[in-house]
Amino acid sequence: MKIPLIFRSVILGFSVSSIGVGIWVLMVTTIAPQWSVPVMALVLIFYWRYFSGKWAPSSTQDFRSLCIRQTRLKRPVWTWGLLAALSIFILMHMSWSFIFRLYEFQPEIFKSSSYLNELPAWTSWSIIVMASLVAGICEEVGFRGYMQAPLEKKYGPVVGISITSIIFILVHLHQAWAGGLVAGMVIFGMSFIIGYLAYATKSLLAGIIAHVTFDIVNFSYWWSDVIGTFEHKPISMTGVDGHFIFTTVVFFLSIVLFIFSINKLLKLKTKNSSELNLSLAVD
Repeated sequence: MKIPLIFRSVILGFSVSSIGVGIWVLMVTTIAPQWSVPVMALVLIFYWRYFSGKWAPSSTQDFRSLCIRQTRLKRPVWTWGLLAALSIFILMHMSWSFIFRLYEFQPEIFKSSSYLNELPAWTSWSIIVMASLVAGICEEVGFRGYMQAPLEKKYGPVVGISITSIIFILVHLHQAWAGGLVAGMVIFGMSFIIGYLAYATKSLLAGIIAHVTFDIVNFSYWWSDVIGTFEHKPISMTGVDGHFIFTTVVFFLSIVLFIFSINKLLKLKTKNSSELNLSLAVD
């Protein structure tokens, strides 16, 4: 307890995330996919249950429940949360498309999972889906849960989300594709809006769905050639064309959809808080 909250939260969040990710990396590099994938699925079930506040020790259950946030959401929160998750999914991939119409795409740097191209289709997809589930669940629980939630409660959402997003960039710098300034901005932006989605919904669930789905496309398209590759040249070479106009329009529309969905969620959050306060006052 003598360690400042900011350091405790960063260390704990990083550790919680690394436990799940580390187990998957160990298994996928040492065990055949037909065994590592189903075993990891079981690990994820146990991981979620423990870090969501189930099981002993009872002394940490309240804290674990606080960090995992809510797991039962009302229908309006689900509706707007899923729309926000869809906007994040679209924005993620439109961001890369937009960037690579301004700067030339370099597959030798970006295709960090090109080994997937050489595997049988069922093997590639089983690894892609499980890797996306591991990243989506473990990183959201660790970063937006155990790291951000305590910081958010202590310092407010903007500071908590910003600190978490900076750490999120730092832990991804070992990836060759993440080393540039532009890539870092994309990572920070995605982390920030997923963090804000967690704050607005008081839940990790919508963010996990967004993270898992956009990572499936990352692994299969941007980081490998399993479903194809990006072949468009920068507009400095081709001029402004239909693809660039479409990318730009969808990019900004996805931002508008996210802001609209978040506003709806914040209104629901305020309404629910007011109803709760009124109920307590009456009691």
